[in-house]
Amino acid sequence: MSESGSPEVVEPVERVETAVPLVYGQAFTELPQDLYIPPDALEVFLEAFEGPLDLLLYLIRKQNVDILDIPVAEITRQYMGYVELMKSVRLELAAEYLVMAAMLAEIKSRMLLPRSSEIEEEEGDPRAELIRRLQEYERFKKAAEDLDTLPRVGRDITVPTLPAPEAKARKLLPDVSLNELMLAMSEVMRRADLFESHQVSRETLSTRERMSDVLERLKGGHFVPFIALFTVEEGRIGVVVTFMAVLELVKESLIELVQNEPFAAIHVRARGGEGSVAEVSSAEA
Repeated sequence: MSESGSPEVVEPVERVETAVPLVYGQAFTELPQDLYIPPDALEVFLEAFEGPLDLLLYLIRKQNVDILDIPVAEITRQYMGYVELMKSVRLELAAEYLVMAAMLAEIKSRMLLPRSSEIEEEEGDPRAELIRRLQEYERFKKAAEDLDTLPRVGRDITVPTLPAPEAKARKLLPDVSLNELMLAMSEVMRRADLFESHQVSRETLSTRERMSDVLERLKGGHFVPFIALFTVEEGRIGVVVTFMAVLELVKESLIELVQNEPFAAIHVRARGGEGSVAEVSSAEA
């Protein structure tokens, strides 16, 4: 009760629960005394920079200064502090940052050294090139951030997919009359006749029969030109069969071949005939 007699209102105290790690069901609120953390343990960097220009832009925004009027001395001091930190933990990233550090040191020295008005008008502001590169980088970084804020399929937007139901279409049969079927059948038969083929077989020639034919042609006993025994219509097979028949007849001494001089025409005559070489000459004439 208060002095005025009115009851005091006691506000309930909210309990804030703190997450406690559990190992095998037991809560750990203090680090173990025998816990060993190696010197090369995992380190987490909350600030990550994509390059020296990104680091410079971060320092300028952190100091809330105008990019057109950069305090080179202060920015260079902070920049070198970050470079020393990165050299101690990530040596492979220090090279390109050292190039920018050298550029900042050059700009700082040019601004500290006294210069005449003529040289200053001729060379201009030593920070001009650095400011131009920072403005260009800031424009591209802003464009990349704007693109990243756009909705992205798979991250911000999920495209729903629904399989289409299986459609069972009923196949309608055409209404065809008997006359149309007859016309279609006749057309098919007509086209089938266009693709008909037949096999041509060669006539079998016999050497013995050709020997009899040659003897029949030489029955008169006169000389017959050798080329007269062949028929063009029979082709190569007829030539081969006739030539073999002549060789067989010569082998059996049933015919004889006569040639007056080298490369002259050859004549054939049945043996036992009464012709002579003079008849061959007259035949050639």
